[in-house]
Amino acid sequence: MKRWLLLVGMLAGLSAQASELVTGVRARLENAALLRGEFEQRKTVAGFKKPLVSRGDFVLSRDKGVLWDTRAPFASTLTLTRTSLSAAQGTSAAYHLDTVKEPALAAVNELLFALLAGDVATLSSRFEVQGELVGTAGWKLTLTPTDAGLARVFRSIRLEGDRYVRRVHLEETRGDSSLIQFDHLRQAPPLSDAEARRLAK
Repeated sequence: MKRWLLLVGMLAGLSAQASELVTGVRARLENAALLRGEFEQRKTVAGFKKPLVSRGDFVLSRDKGVLWDTRAPFASTLTLTRTSLSAAQGTSAAYHLDTVKEPALAAVNELLFALLAGDVATLSSRFEVQGELVGTAGWKLTLTPTDAGLARVFRSIRLEGDRYVRRVHLEETRGDSSLIQFDHLRQAPPLSDAEARRLAK
């Protein structure tokens, strides 16, 4: 009986620590309705020395979705809403997926929203969350999938930030990895008419 009580006490202690960490990170993050910025993504593919580097701009509208516009090495766009995912190059649509035909897409979109917004509460439902608060404003999190589907894809995801998410590092089970860094983050201007139309499709 004492061993069980000790185990329960240890688990309760770990749970309290994780809860305290999540609360601390949420307190440091801005709950921005809209966030704009630039990104650089370095994709390292297993077996290749040089990473694939892409750069561009993004807009995250908490209620409407994400616009991910790559400028280099070639122009392409990605539009993500709660119910769809669309990609295009120039004026040609590459693909369009929606949650009616692809039910699993809803979970993927929820994950992407949560990663970009630093939605720790949502991430905690699918990952074991470890990390630390850094200084007076920073934080680091390491997410290990507890969801079987995610565990088949990701070994771990690391997030770093302050009032915003600044870095996302995805480690895949097949050996590939992606490092996404965000810069020039700001909460204005609001969505343009063209941006709103893309997110309304």
